[in-house]
Amino acid sequence: MASLKDIRKRIGSVKNTQKITRAMKLVAAARLRKAQEAITAARPYSEALSRVVGDLAEHAGRDAHPLLAEKTGDRILLVVMTSDKGLAGGFNAQINRKVAELIKETWKGKDVKLRIVGRKGNDYSKRRFESNILDFRLAPTGDSALEFSRELSNEIVDEFLDDKVDRVVVLYNEFVSAMTQNVTEMQVLPVQPAVREESEDESEEHAGAGDFVYEPSKQDLLDHLVPLAVQNSVFKSCLESIASELGSRMSAMDSATNNAGEMINKLTLTYNRARQAAITTELTEIVSGAESLKG
Repeated sequence: MASLKDIRKRIGSVKNTQKITRAMKLVAAARLRKAQEAITAARPYSEALSRVVGDLAEHAGRDAHPLLAEKTGDRILLVVMTSDKGLAGGFNAQINRKVAELIKETWKGKDVKLRIVGRKGNDYSKRRFESNILDFRLAPTGDSALEFSRELSNEIVDEFLDDKVDRVVVLYNEFVSAMTQNVTEMQVLPVQPAVREESEDESEEHAGAGDFVYEPSKQDLLDHLVPLAVQNSVFKSCLESIASELGSRMSAMDSATNNAGEMINKLTLTYNRARQAAITTELTEIVSGAESLKG
């Protein structure tokens, strides 16, 4: 059995760990509020832009812009969104498992290349799929997400237009709540306009409207909006990933703090029992000594 000194040291160590996990939880919670506001504000714009591009593509045809054109090849570029830091529950693990599933099962036999965002995804993929990795970059923050998504989207658009890839898919955690994040595959190239459900009145109005009158020209609109839709999709996936990481970290640190509290209670109980046993043993020895002196 451990000595009283060892148990006291263990209790002190767990208490220090609990202070760290509690602080990390509070920091993640404070940052999560800002990240949640950003993704909540971005979603309506993203949906509206997708509807506009969908209407344009429906009337102009998928051959009206090269970023809308479907390709028949098997060259897939997978952009993997992970984090630079750990201690975020299953945030990175579930993305890494999905990468392995896509490469080994879903897309088996296809030419899959990886663009990794975040150290954790890079560390995992280097051990298993190093030959598939094109490049790696650090995960963006809320402040750098817009510039990051602009640079990344320009790179993948250039690769698609240069006929180096046939399809580009972004893999990220979609933020649902601090407790729930869903692994999501989103095809960004060729651009897939969102399909929306229309009411009967909207359908009749849409059917009788004929083609649009474009101002500026149809091609000018497509040249501006379609690349913007790609950039917006990458930007939205960055914001979703950032919020998901913070939510997962907050939940993980909350669980770690609670577990530390339970461990402290158990160690304290063990310490008290050991201390009581030691006192009882000492009293027994004193009484036995006194009795032997009398005898």
